[in-house]
Amino acid sequence: MVTSPKAALSKSGTRSTNRAEIVDRNFVAAVQALADAGALGSTGADTAPVTSHAAITRAQFREIFLAQMRSRHMDLVAREMRARNEGFYTIGSSGHEANAVVGFLTRTTDPAFLHYRSGGFMMARTAQIAGCDPLYDTALSLSASSEDPISGGRHKVWGSREAWVLPQTSTIASHLSKAVGAAVALEQAKRLRIAPPVPGDSIVVCSFGDASANHSAAVGAFNAAQWTAYQKLPVPVLFVCEDNGIGISVRTPHGWIETSFAGRPGLHYLQANGSDLIDTFERTAEAIAHCRQRRAPVFLHVLLPRLMAHAGTDIETEYRPVEEVEAEESRDPLIGSAQLAVAHGVMSAREILDTYEKVRADARAAARPKLVTREDVMRPLAPLSRAAVLAEAMRAPDSEARARAFGGEAQLPERAPPRHLSLQINRALFDLMVKYPQMTIFGEDVAQKGGVYTVTSGLAAAFRGNRVFNTLLDETTILGLAQGAGYMGLLPFPEIQYLAYFHNACDQIRGEAASLQFFSNAQFRNAMVMRIASLGYQKGFGGHFHNDNSFTALRDIPGLVVACPSRGDDAAMMLRTCAALARVDGRIVAFLEPIALYMTKDLYEAKDSQWLFDYPPPDRVVELGEGRIYDEEARDLLIVTFGNGVPMSLRAARLLRERLGKRVRVLDLRWLKPLNGELIARHAREIGKVLVVDEGRRTGGLSEEIFTAIDEHAGAGIAKRRVVGADS
Repeated sequence: MVTSPKAALSKSGTRSTNRAEIVDRNFVAAVQALADAGALGSTGADTAPVTSHAAITRAQFREIFLAQMRSRHMDLVAREMRARNEGFYTIGSSGHEANAVVGFLTRTTDPAFLHYRSGGFMMARTAQIAGCDPLYDTALSLSASSEDPISGGRHKVWGSREAWVLPQTSTIASHLSKAVGAAVALEQAKRLRIAPPVPGDSIVVCSFGDASANHSAAVGAFNAAQWTAYQKLPVPVLFVCEDNGIGISVRTPHGWIETSFAGRPGLHYLQANGSDLIDTFERTAEAIAHCRQRRAPVFLHVLLPRLMAHAGTDIETEYRPVEEVEAEESRDPLIGSAQLAVAHGVMSAREILDTYEKVRADARAAARPKLVTREDVMRPLAPLSRAAVLAEAMRAPDSEARARAFGGEAQLPERAPPRHLSLQINRALFDLMVKYPQMTIFGEDVAQKGGVYTVTSGLAAAFRGNRVFNTLLDETTILGLAQGAGYMGLLPFPEIQYLAYFHNACDQIRGEAASLQFFSNAQFRNAMVMRIASLGYQKGFGGHFHNDNSFTALRDIPGLVVACPSRGDDAAMMLRTCAALARVDGRIVAFLEPIALYMTKDLYEAKDSQWLFDYPPPDRVVELGEGRIYDEEARDLLIVTFGNGVPMSLRAARLLRERLGKRVRVLDLRWLKPLNGELIARHAREIGKVLVVDEGRRTGGLSEEIFTAIDEHAGAGIAKRRVVGADS
């Protein structure tokens, strides 16, 4: 290692506090010192190994070293751009350039979910794509240019469609779950004889920091990978822990990562020195080979420094002594690579400096156009091809296959007498499993038991090949598996056992699944239909835990579709549309199933059977946004409601007619997001008096949005009241 105290001085001779400037000067000074030592130029053939003890060739070394230099200069450019108010992101990759080795050695068809310090990886991997300019593309991303090839100017993210790097926005461990999901789904697609979009021997790469390894989502992902591998099932995921010993300003206890992961069952552990390119190459090659050949999870622990602090606004010396900062800078991977290159005759010091300065010149950013309208920004968020979705939803399954699934023509559900909600959902799932051979259903207890409320009963027996399977008890993993299935071309229907349980894994939908098309400019998608047993069902118990009556967290997720049927025939027809939305447009759908109505048979009085309905033929659907009207001729009052509120409102309407002679029109919204404001306003204008029956809470409940829709679309003069849950 080389230290250069003089390099820490500014041009005026005083100690500089600009660590980016210091790191840059340190590297140049260190390489100049190598030249002063009289090092010769490069010798030997490009295909020859650098040393007799390593597999890396001279050509490979130079290519990886170039990727490391490119990554470093993009960090420097990012800070220059921020100073000129031309860029918006300064969390850099300096010190983490060892990940260039991972980008170089993995294939461009190995899906990658990356840590935000993965500049080296991106430089090495995208350099393998014809016509790609890694430096220019990164500059476009840093400046939020509309020409950015991955996000189209929506955010600074690492991503590439051609290189199979799926964009991440947060990367604080939430991406680990879907990386495991992608690895599991890759193998499942092969079992189902569904051709995945990448070669069958691909592996999934997932990088993260040592601090992120403590996040609950990360812990769940490691556990899920080990849990699966323990059962001798394939999970080809390569975890790359880039351990710089600190998370922003919080230190990771020395030895914590190694102690925590070196002895875990089902998780092969390897450690590399990230400041030594040759050692990192050897260990990474070993990790990839193990993962690819054995289809098993690997934990590659890379020890490296963090240079230039956490981000451009971070003054590192406020929480680390300057001597410690300088000691970290002396471990600079670029200095280490330069020393190895000169020592083994791969490059001369002059060649290194010339290359470094050429990269500096190439890395300068140019002003490029930005997104300037709301419509342009929002375009990939929530695609809706109405005609195509309707046609797909109405497309019936193969009649012969359908008859086999139900046990014969006589057993087809439309020939049966009217049934309740849970059974009609079950039959709709049978139909959809026939229609979509790539569809899978999974969650806690969904297989042999058939779910807590037997909604998935019989499906596991009818559809073999692990299309219906139980998962471990972890909602984050369930939704991570769903995202991975979507990446690999499957059509996942994950089940979350209760609405309150969704909150354990909300970020898997909010921060990950529902944002993918937006941040990839519609280049990636991970469609799913998430079924959730929902809303209140235990009378007098209150609205918490299993009995949760609030879906506000779902309503706040941009791009998400939320459906909530109140009766069996609607549920079947809406599920067909939900599947079509996922299949055609890659949409994420939350299908809320009111638990209280699962087995409900009666409406007005005991044994009247008026809440049992015929199963609709498989080509009948409910379009997105289409509500159901009861007593359209009524003119005295409009009740707007959903879910459990529908039968309650119908009973109230009957009482009002019997006691006061007033006729009430009831609008069952059915689709809660996006809300059909025009539909609500049209009926509100016709009647002029609106009562909203909202099972949710006074604050954050759907009634607030319904009132706003009336104000915005129906105009003044509409009398409005609501019956709503308390903020309890």
